Amino acid sequence: MMSDPITPTWSRPTGPWASGTVTGVPPIEPPPTEQPPGPGPDPEQRRRRQMLLFGGIAGGIVAIGLTIILIVALASDGDAFSSKAQAPTDVRPPLAQMCPAPTTIPGDPAPAPSAPVPPASGERTVDEEAGISYKKYGAPWEPWTTIWRAGTLEVPYKVGQHFVTEQYSGGTYHASILSAAVPAAENDAVTLNLECVGRQVAADVRAEYYPQPNTIEQLRDGLTTLGGRPAYLSEFRLHFQSPGLQATAERSAVAVIDVGKPTAAVLYLSIPNTHAQFEPVIAEVLASVRPL
Repeated sequence: MMSDPITPTWSRPTGPWASGTVTGVPPIEPPPTEQPPGPGPDPEQRRRRQMLLFGGIAGGIVAIGLTIILIVALASDGDAFSSKAQAPTDVRPPLAQMCPAPTTIPGDPAPAPSAPVPPASGERTVDEEAGISYKKYGAPWEPWTTIWRAGTLEVPYKVGQHFVTEQYSGGTYHASILSAAVPAAENDAVTLNLECVGRQVAADVRAEYYPQPNTIEQLRDGLTTLGGRPAYLSEFRLHFQSPGLQATAERSAVAVIDVGKPTAAVLYLSIPNTHAQFEPVIAEVLASVRPL
């Protein structure tokens, strides 16, 4: 028996790109819907995060700084500040350091002018550097021809007269009339603390020029004028003992004279007791001093 024909269930593609049976087209999904932004972070949380961020940055800076300091310290043998500038050295002369110039108090009376000084006469020893001249003697006195830097202050005696009074195991012993210029003021200042300078020089003479120990018989000590100029004068007799030395005492005088310069004039006179007949020379020379 014949059955009824079956009608096929297919359809032709309508596009030009393919052929065959089509079972169905997949559904097209709609694009995702953009959600509206939610609320931002809490302001307090944001502030905490900022503080943590800043704290981390600051900690890093501190760590870097400490590392640099440690490297510098190790590179400089443990002293990171070894190149720090030192305080300036005091370059003033020793006497200017010991005896600063006196200050003038407003209202202080001006010093009275000295009496006129008669002109010098006779032969003179002239010390241009010290700024003074004084009486010159004949034999046995001879010109001083060397530089004697004496004592802690190293007063440089370059001009004067002397003679040898004895030879002994320590060398030669002398009678002396010597002068020198010693820096006693700062820079170009011409005001001296005369009493202080005089005492320092006289103390240096006793401590450094003579056998130790010795005892002193002070004959005169204080401010005066010499040749019309302000001066400090110390006259004394020292008593001492030294092996092989016949002299056991000496009459001496130390005069420090303000000659209106940063340097003071120093006049040193000494007569040992073995030649006491020359002691009057001390008073004569002091009276003969004149500024140049």
